[in-house]
Amino acid sequence: ISALYGANSTPFCFLNAFSTALYTEREVDVETNKIESEKMWLYLIITFVTLVLIYIKVHYKKWQRLGIDYDEPHVPYGSLAEVVRKEKHLGMVLHGIYCQKTKAKIVGLFMFFKPILLIRDADLARKIMTTDFNSFHDRGLYVDEKNDPMSGNLFVLPGQRWRALRAKLTPAFTSGKLKGMFDTIDDVGNKLTEYIKRACGNDAVKTFEMKNVLTTYAIDVIGSVIFGLDIDSFAEPNNEFRVLSNLLLHEGTALQKLFIIMRFCSPSIAKLLVFLGMGDNITYPLRDIVKRTIEFRERHNVVRKDLLQLLIQLRNTGKISDDTDELWDIETSAKILESMSIEQIAAQAFLFYIAGSETTAATAAYTIYEFAMSPKILECAQAEVDQCLVKHGLQPDGKLTYAALYDMKYLDLCIMETTRKYPGLPFLNRVCTQDYTVPGIDFVIKKDTPVVIPLFSLHRDNEHFPDPMKYEPERFSHDSVSIAFMPFGEGPRQCIAQRLGILNVKLALVKILSNFQIESIGRKEVEFMYHHSPALMPKDGLNVRLRKRWQ
Repeated sequence: ISALYGANSTPFCFLNAFSTALYTEREVDVETNKIESEKMWLYLIITFVTLVLIYIKVHYKKWQRLGIDYDEPHVPYGSLAEVVRKEKHLGMVLHGIYCQKTKAKIVGLFMFFKPILLIRDADLARKIMTTDFNSFHDRGLYVDEKNDPMSGNLFVLPGQRWRALRAKLTPAFTSGKLKGMFDTIDDVGNKLTEYIKRACGNDAVKTFEMKNVLTTYAIDVIGSVIFGLDIDSFAEPNNEFRVLSNLLLHEGTALQKLFIIMRFCSPSIAKLLVFLGMGDNITYPLRDIVKRTIEFRERHNVVRKDLLQLLIQLRNTGKISDDTDELWDIETSAKILESMSIEQIAAQAFLFYIAGSETTAATAAYTIYEFAMSPKILECAQAEVDQCLVKHGLQPDGKLTYAALYDMKYLDLCIMETTRKYPGLPFLNRVCTQDYTVPGIDFVIKKDTPVVIPLFSLHRDNEHFPDPMKYEPERFSHDSVSIAFMPFGEGPRQCIAQRLGILNVKLALVKILSNFQIESIGRKEVEFMYHHSPALMPKDGLNVRLRKRWQ
């Protein structure tokens, strides 16, 4: 038009004005649509957030709606706010809830978004683990044997898989097997004695942090008896096994900490993390140690009296033999189809390592610490040890015998009292596997509801143990023991290796009592610090002064 009529012609001016107006109108329409679209998304976001907040509010009111006592949750941590802030150990948080709800049989709480029931009633706790076991036979913890074979240990396996493996492993802890392992454990005990003597030197009295010392002892016992290694962490503290063990005490990265939490709070999220390549940096190096040891033994026909030898026997024959003279003999894998993989053997070894090393070290250390604060009890325990050694013709710094150790009954009472006051695990967990009506109250625990049994709290409840903070081994000298006493759990899922654990603790105590004098200290109750592991850790250590005894 410009070419035909000129740039100043009326048609051009009209069309130019019209197109400008049309373009401007389109700009207004686009801007209006953009605003409307933004408003729509804003309304959707507000609606979504509102619905989420309503859901969270309703979700966290679950126990209130059901009419039971509950711990007021803190969004989004539930009852774990102090644990997340690293102010308290989970066991002490549960203990605080237990002490607040003094009239409740069960208490509702949340671990993040997961609803959980805390069992305050000792009789109900025992029923859950024994007579009503069929309604609570699983732990509800993370296990993924397909993608993470090392997770398939006896502690976490559910249902029939747990039952079948438990039946296979039970013969590994008979009296005959423990007697066979005894010399290996005694050798580690002698290394403990020699280490303390060297550390004392010419000093009249030397202070030891007993938890650290006895952790080294426990790790060497586990390394020798469970993993079949010939190690001495007292002389070589930087050996491969001890270095891996030290990693357990470190929290690791944020993702590793999340993985540890989710193994308990949300197994499905833990499985997702494993699928995405997340895991820990300890289990598989320990598997490699087991694999190397098994291959060496089979290649060189090495037979050693330890638990690993029994696991090899189970792998190659499908069973562990009875207590006979040939119980350590094995058939080669070429003769019989292997019934267990290396990963399955390593998973069980790792379980016994985790469960045994910390509990052995802690129980022995707490006992020594209580002896230092209780001179009369120390005198009784030390007198019994001396008398039994003389009776069996043994030297304090020489080899012990299984029979001599078995004779020391007062020491058994001391260990029982230690496990009462300081249980290896402050709580036990189960998951409801079928709807369960709680006796005595009108309440049904629904299927898939996790329950927590606070052992630490039950063991320190004045109702079950009068004057619970007093260290009094004689309270177990009577035939009847409180139903609240369950340091190793109860029922079909109680600790399978508790006899081995007690043996390890008792031997360490005998070595120390027979060779060293424990100096008295004033009473100072142990305080516990935050730690990512399930076990309680003493805040300021367990410092005890020792001096060599005149033999």
